[in-house]
Amino acid sequence: MHLLVLPVLLAVVSLDVEAFAPKTSFTEKRFCSRSSIKSTRTFLAASLEAILFDCDGVLADTERDGHRPAFNRAFKENGIDEEWGIERYGVLLETGGGKERMTAHWNEVGWPNVIVEDERVEKVKSLHLQKTDIFMDLINDGAIPLRPGVLRIVDDAIAAGVRLACCSTSNDKAVSNLIKTLMGPERAAKFSIFAGDMVKAKKPAPDVYNMAVDEMGLNKSRCVIVEDTQIGLGAAKAAGISCIVTKSSYTGEEDFTGADMVVDELGDDPDTGVSLDTLTSLLN
Repeated sequence: MHLLVLPVLLAVVSLDVEAFAPKTSFTEKRFCSRSSIKSTRTFLAASLEAILFDCDGVLADTERDGHRPAFNRAFKENGIDEEWGIERYGVLLETGGGKERMTAHWNEVGWPNVIVEDERVEKVKSLHLQKTDIFMDLINDGAIPLRPGVLRIVDDAIAAGVRLACCSTSNDKAVSNLIKTLMGPERAAKFSIFAGDMVKAKKPAPDVYNMAVDEMGLNKSRCVIVEDTQIGLGAAKAAGISCIVTKSSYTGEEDFTGADMVVDELGDDPDTGVSLDTLTSLLN
């Protein structure tokens, strides 16, 4: 008789232990689904390791009203009879990099007489440095504002511990000055800058993004790139990193096939604009 009772008792004890073992109940699942927006965003942001911004056209719409007039002023101050109009500069943007842009333009239309053939490379470098100084003056004068939503996303990223970088073909001093002037020194200190001639091959080559990932020790599958051009998108895709495109004044009609998302702007309104949740949803 005692031998028969023992297995029954063991079965009951086993059922009781299972009943009180930790598990996720339906109530707990409902509670998790109703958790605060802040908690949800913190969880999502934890999956997003870094946001890698392009500069020109992404942080600020600098090309038409910043770099273009700066180039024109540099030409004039050097006695070069050249002025890049809005439409012409849009075509020239198909070449990445300011020095490369000048070279491509003059190779096409002919070099100015004031630039001696064997001094072309050095003169282009000199012009580009002068253009950069003029451009920085425009930034310091407040002539070029940040694009809508940039500051909101940056602040949300900093609050959530998401790392930030700016990866650009522009001069590194110009990029650093733009971020510091338009965002303030505290936000600027959170940015890693990869710009100018830090890499040999410029966009659409992926080099600048690969450098950022390597030097910051990032996981590509947890990063999102913010670009505004087909060239930039090509660099992002070549690097194997998710990319959202924010159209700028020159790039609205470009083909962004392959982008993970395309928007007109990041948007200042947190309820309708791009958020950390949005960027997290784009991760590979």
